[in-house]
Amino acid sequence: MPIKIQNDLPVKEILEKENIFVMDEHRATHQDIRPIQILILNLMPLKEDTELQLLRSLSNTPLQVDVAFLRTSTHQSRHTSVSHLNKFYQSFQELKNQKFDGLIITGAPVEQMEFEEVDYWDELVEIMEWSTQNVTSTLFLCWGAQAGLYHFFHLPKTQLKQKLFGLYWHRVANRKIPLVRGFDDIFLAPHSRHTDVPMESIRQCPDLTVLAESEEAGLFLAMAHEGRQIFVMGHPEYDRMTLDTEYKRDLGKGLPIQIPANYYKDDDPAGTPNLLWRATANNLYTNWLNYYVYQTTPYDLDGTPF
Repeated sequence: MPIKIQNDLPVKEILEKENIFVMDEHRATHQDIRPIQILILNLMPLKEDTELQLLRSLSNTPLQVDVAFLRTSTHQSRHTSVSHLNKFYQSFQELKNQKFDGLIITGAPVEQMEFEEVDYWDELVEIMEWSTQNVTSTLFLCWGAQAGLYHFFHLPKTQLKQKLFGLYWHRVANRKIPLVRGFDDIFLAPHSRHTDVPMESIRQCPDLTVLAESEEAGLFLAMAHEGRQIFVMGHPEYDRMTLDTEYKRDLGKGLPIQIPANYYKDDDPAGTPNLLWRATANNLYTNWLNYYVYQTTPYDLDGTPF
């Protein structure tokens, strides 16, 4: 089934060229079906890249998914045009009286700052608190996962000695839980971060269930409140060239950066990397939408408060 997005969202043409079924607003209004309402709080600097990556990830499901984009009012993006944000994004004030089946809170390039130093931290806390009463399931990605673990469970992040960067092997920890249904025993997934929430702290938190972890990269996937909150420490939505772009960007800026682990053949940045995590990513997002959004959400979206 299709993803429903605004008619003239720029990434719509790219998705259609990839044979991803995208439905515009006109066609959607003529279908007798309630689509799954997904809100994406996009905190990444290159918002159009993240839009494309997440819409790809949400497309592999038989459900009709209606996507809306949320922006913070307390931070001005320097890498996305004001016209794009005004046209395709809404503020929290505009959306806070609505209810959603699912919410995705993305990562953000602010991980080396203290949470309270981030200019939109108070607004993010308000959104996270709002989600407990107005969203069926929230998916936290990378820094978003660290923010959620800090706010809800008081788990601080720690600074890594060097950036965790590349593809890392993970092992499924609780195979009976539907979120990891169809996962291989071990799988690769991308990470790109300078900070971490130590596994010892996560294991000591009785409300958290670890679903996948790595000896090198630590936590990849955990959940709380029977899937009402899901924490993904990596970036399964990344496309083939995202780590390559980040690597060459940091090199160009003269920043200390190592070749992304397990990414280039023979560690040669001149080659095109193989895409080794797309099936896992598709599985994760499909399981989330099916088992923790669609199967548990009320038809009239009255909400399922904690």
